Amino acid sequence: MHESIRRYDIDALRVIAIGLLLVYHVAIGFQSWGIMVGFISLTPPLESIWPPMSALNIWRIPLLFFVSGMGVSFAFGKRSMGQLLMERSRRILLPFVFGILCIVPLHMLVLKGYYGWDLTYAPGPGHLWFLGNIFVYTLLLLPLFWILNRYAESRAAIALRSVIASPLGWLIAAAAFVGEAVLFKPYPYEMYAMNGHGFALGLLAFLFGYLFVYSGNSFWSRLSRWRWLFAALAIGLFAYRTIKALPQPPLYLLSLESNAWVFAVLAFGHKHLNRPSRALRYLSEAAYPIYIVHMVFLYLASALVFPLTLNPYVKLGLVLLLTFGGCFASYEFIIRRLRWIRPLFGLKPDRAELKKSPEHGQANAPVSAPD
Repeated sequence: MHESIRRYDIDALRVIAIGLLLVYHVAIGFQSWGIMVGFISLTPPLESIWPPMSALNIWRIPLLFFVSGMGVSFAFGKRSMGQLLMERSRRILLPFVFGILCIVPLHMLVLKGYYGWDLTYAPGPGHLWFLGNIFVYTLLLLPLFWILNRYAESRAAIALRSVIASPLGWLIAAAAFVGEAVLFKPYPYEMYAMNGHGFALGLLAFLFGYLFVYSGNSFWSRLSRWRWLFAALAIGLFAYRTIKALPQPPLYLLSLESNAWVFAVLAFGHKHLNRPSRALRYLSEAAYPIYIVHMVFLYLASALVFPLTLNPYVKLGLVLLLTFGGCFASYEFIIRRLRWIRPLFGLKPDRAELKKSPEHGQANAPVSAPD
């Protein structure tokens, strides 16, 4: 069972999530530990911008996994299992391989050149690890999704939708994430890239994202009514760990805070963002290519701005401006306009075909992106 009404709020949340991703990655370069995770880093650092980034860090990647699972749920309503697998291969696997070979080496070249390191490169996913995870999740869960879709009107499927759409569904999801944190014992909790914790958390979020759409409109109506409760819980848990200044709060609290933020964002998004616009149509297509190329422009901007004798907040503004400007310029004047290059960034070759597609937006956007 799939909603037939186009969900503009899911498109909008994807765009917002990728925008926040760029801001978060810029902020990493202004932290003392940025170099430890492979970023060009400012010396001395600008530690004052970290508290809001800490609030964002707990839920930004889980939200992207949730939204990615929702995208598959929308897409499955219009495709067979074979068609969906072929589409995901074209729109996720191809950009993933292309990115490893042609995009990640570029920003690694800038990083190593800036610090005077040997210009060697061992192929790796870099910031594109998220795409690899999403493709694997699709392969693992596709049989389950096919069964749910094929037998959508069975008693078991109707009962499942009823449970997921109720408050019990939220509790089941929260319990699953708490169980994951207790099992993997991640430190820090927010380290998601290329480890067991990130893979398991992403798998759960991808699955529940699918189920939330599968459960129907009643889930979203109830979620919207409880939006302020989720927001209060998220803010309260963040305030608690901030005031206590705990180096590593209990994992179950971090997991609950993460889920509260995600549920709040989904709820407010559904309440206020479910409407079309020309800007959303443009940004919904641009978001995926921008995610793929953004590290190149971030590293170039950092290498250019950090050596300058300027106020650190001015440097922050310049790096943000140059990163966003470079990303949008490359999309607008190169990626968007060249038919042969569009598939390498997860886009359909023909822009006219994309505009005519009734699923443009959620079903045609394979990912949301990450770190």
